[in-house]
Order: sequence, then C-alpha cells, then structure tokens
Amino acid sequence: MPPTPAQPDGLAAAVRQALAGVLDPEIRRPITDLGMIRAVLVDGRHVTVRIDLTVPGCPLKDTLVRDVTAAVEALDGVDGVSVELGEMTPEQRAGLRDRLRAQSGAGAEPVVPFAQPGSLTQVIAVTSGKGGVGKSSVTANLAVAMARRGLSVGVIDADIYGFSLPRMLGANQPPTAVDDLLLPPVAHGVKVVSIGMFVEPGQPVVWRGPMLHRALQQFLVDMYWGDLDVLLLDLPPGTGDMAISVAQLLPGSSLVVVTTPQVAAAEVAERAGAVAAQTHQRIVGVIENMSWLTQPDGSRLELFGSGGGAQVAQRLSGLLGTDVPLLGQVPIDVALRESGDAGTPVVAADPDSPAAVALRDIAAALAEL
Repeated sequence: MPPTPAQPDGLAAAVRQALAGVLDPEIRRPITDLGMIRAVLVDGRHVTVRIDLTVPGCPLKDTLVRDVTAAVEALDGVDGVSVELGEMTPEQRAGLRDRLRAQSGAGAEPVVPFAQPGSLTQVIAVTSGKGGVGKSSVTANLAVAMARRGLSVGVIDADIYGFSLPRMLGANQPPTAVDDLLLPPVAHGVKVVSIGMFVEPGQPVVWRGPMLHRALQQFLVDMYWGDLDVLLLDLPPGTGDMAISVAQLLPGSSLVVVTTPQVAAAEVAERAGAVAAQTHQRIVGVIENMSWLTQPDGSRLELFGSGGGAQVAQRLSGLLGTDVPLLGQVPIDVALRESGDAGTPVVAADPDSPAAVALRDIAAALAEL
C-alpha cells in the first residue's frame, strides 16, 4: 500500500508534488524540473525544504522562499515550513545551462532560438523613421498589455545608443548569470534586456556597426528566453545597422512602424517601413502616436496635424503590394508620460486612461495576427 499524506514518506511525496507548481521567478519553470530541490525533510507536521539556488545571492530569493512556503503550507498535515537555501555546484549549473538551452530548442550549442525551424514565437520589431515619436513608450506598453492578456512576452531594447526601456519598465536589475547563460530580469510580467543594464548611469555607448550587431546577437543567443509567445524589439530610429542586423539574425521577424500625424514625420516613417521590401520582412501595421490632445470640453486638439498614420499605411500598402493596416491612434496623454517615468507603463498604472485603452486595443490586434 503506498504511503498516505499522514505518513512521513507520503507527506514528503505530497510536498514534492506541490513544489512542482512553484516556478523559479527568473526562469519561469518549475523548480522541480530545474533540479533545485536538494531535500524534503518531514518531522511530524513540520516540513523543511532545502533548495539550491541557481546562483549565490539570487536577487529574487525572497520571492522563491515565499512561493515555496505558501505551496507547502497549503497541504493538509503541515503546521510549519522552513526553507533552507544553498547554491548549485558548478556541475549543477553547467547541467542546468545545457538543459535550458535544450528546452528552448537551441540544443547545447548557442544559436538564435527564434530563427530555428519550428519556432512558435512571434517576433515583432518596432521601428520609426525618426526619434521622438514615442516608439519606446509604445513598445513598453504593448509588451505589458500582451503579458496581461496571458501571453509570455520578451522585449529587447535594441536602441543601443538611446536605450530607455529599463526606466520605462522599471527593470533596473541586471540579468542573472548561470555560467555563460544569462537570465533576463522580469518586470510587469515581461522579460526584458537592455544595454542599459550593463553600463553605469550616465555612461554613453560609443560603438560602431559590428559592435551593435554583436550586442543584438548576444541578447538573442546568450539569454535564456524560454517559451515566448511574443518577442518585441525596440529598434533605434532610421534605417541603419540595427535594422539590417535584425533582418539577418531574425529573418522571420515582422515590423510595426510608429509615426506621428505630422506630414514630415510620416514621410520619414515611410522610408523606415520601406526597408521591409529589401529585407523581405512583413509589415504588420502602422501605429500613429500623439494623435490628438483631448480638451476639457471633449474636443480634440490636433497638435501635430492629422492623417500621418493613415498616409504611411496607405503608401506602404502600395509599395509592398499588401495590406498594411493602421493598427490604431494613441492620443497625447499625461498619464502615458508620467507612468513611463515612474517605471510602470500606463496600461498597468492607469488602464482606463485614453492612451491605455488605445494601446490595449493595438496589443490585442497584434496578438491575434
């Protein structure tokens, strides 16, 4: 007869089963699958769980202890829980690294997992013709909106010179290293990496083209992204080195073009979108940002003119011979700026604000492509 939960062996088995539902807060996989459970000890109605952390001083160890404690305390027959933390040996970490790479479909050798046959991740690069159109703000909010819809989302801040996503997402913690594999930090349910996590505050990045390509390659190869539904890339403005690198490293990626209603901005955005004709990427749509400012009486003040987004969508449709829709128009909203500065995108901080509603609708449209 198998042991029952009232017996020590039965309770230990029930604890391990409960721990299978606890996810590592960085890797987002069950801690039982990662080989993190060193031992489960039962002393009457008290349970001690010994866990090996992936790295010493794991920044999210408190979260892990809380989740383990909650899972075990919920079991019948448990009156007390102790969690003892250790750390993996170099051999354990090497095995974990190889296991994670294999689970991502890349095998033990580092390759770009999203460029492999059979990858189910939708890769969307967010681009613009010029700076200052709110591309990064749009990217951050789309990522969080998709995550709040239940999707597994990652974001790469590919704007190496003008990185801003760590601030906008409140992701100030650097990636965690498991040997030569890095675990991207998670903010608002989104995995994110940026060169801003590796440089001192205020320090500029002064690199030429080959270094930019190598940085993007490392973000794709050396990071453990897991099973993502969507990977967003926040590209630098224009049609330079990074746009070409994305096409080379992620040939199946799609593009979203961000513009403002202003005619001059729209004309530049068309050139950024036209890159798709040369790189054989698909443009999934255009987003018009800063479309209008709603006045106290409910009227709209079009500070930057009107029609720019529709113009870009129409001309790109003609150029590429396919339908390029206008995905949506995002109004000027003080809440959008304030929430980005505070590190909590507006779709999470003020979901009923006009900008948040527009961005949620756009995220829903992209998620269904």
